[in-house]
Parts: sequence; structure tokens; C-alpha cells
Amino acid sequence: MKNKILTVISTIMLFVPWTILPLRTFDWALESPVAEIMISCYAAFMIFSGVFTIISYVKAKAQNNLMKVCLVVNSLYAVAGVAVFGMMVLPKIM
Repeated sequence: MKNKILTVISTIMLFVPWTILPLRTFDWALESPVAEIMISCYAAFMIFSGVFTIISYVKAKAQNNLMKVCLVVNSLYAVAGVAVFGMMVLPKIM
């Protein structure tokens, strides 16, 4: 039962980052402070979902086929989230 719950949570986390696309159609979402905060929150969520899925797969032994797909996609999301944070922080440091 625990493995099914972890798989469902990881599967839901696959689709959450795509909700930024409809939000970015609004004018208020393109203004400077709101856009930076929104992108930072989504990047943090993507990193969290990647770490959560990795921990669920390795430590909790939730190793079914759907979880393997979630592991690959959420790991890619986590890498992209780290890259987004890097692109936001590096110009301010240099």
C-alpha cells in the first residue's frame, strides 16, 4: 500500500511543472518580481519532486514500471530546476 501511495504522489508530481504554462499567459505573471518568484517556486518544486522520487525508489523500494518512468522524468526535472537556479544566481554573483 505504501508503494502505491508513493507511486501516485510521484505521478502527480510529473504534471505539476506544466501548470506554469497557463499561468504565464497572464500579464501579471510576466512582470519582474512575480516572474522570478514563480519560476523559483516551480524550480524548487521540481528539485523536491526529483529528490522525493529518488528516495521513494531507492529507500522505500517502490520499484514498479510507473515508478521507473517517474524516476527518469522527475530526475530530469530536478536537473532542470538546478539549472534554472544556476541561471538565476550566477549573473548576480558575477
